[in-house]
Amino acid sequence: MEYLPADLSPRERYKILTSFVLPRPIAWVTSMGETGVVNAAPFSFFNVLGEDPPLCVFAINLRPDGRTKDTLVNIRRSGEFVVHITDEPLAQAMHDTGGDFPSDVSEPDHLGLTLAPSSTVLVPRLAGAPFAMECRTWKIIDVNGDRQLVFGEGVNFHIRDELWDREKMRVHMELFHPVGRMFADRYCRTNDRMDFPPAKGLG
Repeated sequence: MEYLPADLSPRERYKILTSFVLPRPIAWVTSMGETGVVNAAPFSFFNVLGEDPPLCVFAINLRPDGRTKDTLVNIRRSGEFVVHITDEPLAQAMHDTGGDFPSDVSEPDHLGLTLAPSSTVLVPRLAGAPFAMECRTWKIIDVNGDRQLVFGEGVNFHIRDELWDREKMRVHMELFHPVGRMFADRYCRTNDRMDFPPAKGLG
């Protein structure tokens, strides 16, 4: 089977890409409105891009009715946000924050999620998340007027204590159970893992 993207509608391209580029990491992003309301929303067109500087990127599209999402409004205003990685205990809450909440309603407050102060940005972080990266906007790129690529530079990291070996600078994988996005409202666990010996070339 073969398709030219130009022959497909954006929705059809979306369905192909999200059906096969799997699993995708999820950016669970907190941002803060002008009146102090803390917004939380998940984005699965997301990844990190490097370590020097530590950059991440996620895509924010318009709502189905054409409105700009609160996360983008807040980031454009303040230039600050926090990207979290979620795990199995928080997966349902992460999914629920993807609902259409009014701008004056804080998803964390509504869902009973505990917030904690960040250290270098004003936007609070989700205290229970296994990993949080405080970010300042590095760049925003408009894509066709209906999607924005938000690049963030990580300025501070928070790691749940029991997940991290300080001496080896490694995560305790037996304790860390992140979830990934599949397609539609489907997610996956990451408990079934494979290990391979180091790859050897011909040299």
